[in-house]
Amino acid sequence: MSAFHRVPAETLRAEPWANGAGTTTVLASGPDPDAWHWRLSIAHLESDADFSALPGVRRQFTALDAPLALSFAGNERQALRLAVIRFDGADAPHARLTDGPTRAFNLMLRDGAEGELIARPLNGAMVLPPSADAHWFLYLLAGQAELRTSGESLRATQGESVWIEATGTLRIEGGGELVLARIEA
Repeated sequence: MSAFHRVPAETLRAEPWANGAGTTTVLASGPDPDAWHWRLSIAHLESDADFSALPGVRRQFTALDAPLALSFAGNERQALRLAVIRFDGADAPHARLTDGPTRAFNLMLRDGAEGELIARPLNGAMVLPPSADAHWFLYLLAGQAELRTSGESLRATQGESVWIEATGTLRIEGGGELVLARIEA
């Protein structure tokens, strides 16, 4: 069985937010898409908007194209490009675009699911240690990367998404920008 599984772009569709104020493209959710414990998506922010209230959901969020400001009951936080912000989904911040439209990568967790969102430049190589309980998801925002584990490799290019089921050490080499999500099984 292959350690790498591409997510075909043609299977992804934009859908409206729960409050109708924007759209999002769901990249993956599980264990059941209708009763998910974790969800990965890219929100499309074309104008200032209120986020949907999602009680019981813990969110990790990073701006992909341009920074924005998130207002939480009078407290504003700057969401810089590729900087991860964590917040309670019940808080439903107001997003103010500070430098034009942007997309944002979201990791949403509920019902005891655990995970971590990492967004960073890729310049050379990075190594992720093996973990029997974790599954990795890679979204290549820009550039190209080669993924290697246990004698297997895969080349990824800008805009591609890949599930990684590595049982050994994972090496990612290349140049560009990426978002990694670690999901605890």
